[in-house]
Amino acid sequence: MDNVIKVKIEHEISLIDEELNVASPLIELCKLKNPDSIEIRAMAQILHSFYNGIEKTLILIFKAIGEDLPNDSVWHKTLLNIAFGQNLKGFKIFRDDIIDLLNEYLSLRHFIRHSYSYQLKWERMNNLVNNLEDTWVIIKSDFEKFIEVN
Repeated sequence: MDNVIKVKIEHEISLIDEELNVASPLIELCKLKNPDSIEIRAMAQILHSFYNGIEKTLILIFKAIGEDLPNDSVWHKTLLNIAFGQNLKGFKIFRDDIIDLLNEYLSLRHFIRHSYSYQLKWERMNNLVNNLEDTWVIIKSDFEKFIEVN
């Protein structure tokens, strides 16, 4: 993998790190108590940014290795599936044990993009917020391993 691409990927990873660092007080608050409607909306934006950062990083990786990017009506789902090995080249970026969790983040991302914020329910977000930092540790590690070997 080209050094310029590696730098771009590392930069995207650092942006996700910064997003979670800045959001840390709200994340911790939401773990201690059920958030109010404003906190839920803010947390939804953080989760949305988090997942978008993962997608941006995947796109950079796929372009770098010559993988065709999906261009269908469910391209977000297809992009995620490619990262779990559903591609012609047989590569995997993510370990299998996080597929369900990443699908939950993707589902929430879709909901956020196509709904009004007053429709957000904490029950739908609670698990994602509680697992956010641990999920990022796994994803970041998987990104770094993939970059290292390619």
